Amino acid sequence: MPREQTEAIILRTFNYGEQDKIVSFFSRDKGIIKGVAKGARKFGNRFGSSLEPLSLVKIYYYEKERKDLVTISGCDLIVSFFDIQNDPDTSFTLSYFAELIEEFSPTRAKDDTLYRLLLSILHALNKRGNLNFLSRYFEAWLLKLNGVLPDLRRCKKCRKPLTAFGWLSPKKDGVFCDRCAPSKKEEIKPEVDSFVQWTKKNPPPEKGPLPFSPEQLDTIKKALQKMIIYHLEREPKTLRLLP
Repeated sequence: MPREQTEAIILRTFNYGEQDKIVSFFSRDKGIIKGVAKGARKFGNRFGSSLEPLSLVKIYYYEKERKDLVTISGCDLIVSFFDIQNDPDTSFTLSYFAELIEEFSPTRAKDDTLYRLLLSILHALNKRGNLNFLSRYFEAWLLKLNGVLPDLRRCKKCRKPLTAFGWLSPKKDGVFCDRCAPSKKEEIKPEVDSFVQWTKKNPPPEKGPLPFSPEQLDTIKKALQKMIIYHLEREPKTLRLLP
């Protein structure tokens, strides 16, 4: 069995047996992989703190045919991002990101853009970027990369530009103008599209003044999370923990 290696971000771990851990990691070149880190719960084990969630690592593993789990033989820590997780709100938010990535991304499906998105968000948070803003940035891009972010600029029916607010379609696949809307339950305000357009042109901000107010970000948050919940067909488990 040849040993493989990859740069990865640890998404989550959980105990397995008496001394081992199951590790879910997001590989830059191979997507989401799950493996067993044998002896990872022993005192003084060879993994040290490298398997902490949201750590950037180089991970080494063996793979057997007809086995769902790989065997993790080693892990070198590149960046821990441990300090930012001392804040509970940040820690819960990163768990939310990890859950969304696992839910939206098929196992073993390479997604370099999503990988770079998560890594850039982590670096921005590490440089004291605004958690609320960066969370919305991640949600908007996650929806876009999965092809489920609707056109927020034109009415789904008449295709005329939306100059004011619109109404989200029941299937969350478009926005209707006030005249065409079959139902008027979920309003989409102009700042939601403005935010989406801003994210397409700008990297995650690390610090400094933000182009959207807290009130606008609250409106954007509600709209994006409605779309996420609809396409997951459930509310993410970690969502209720968020600030």
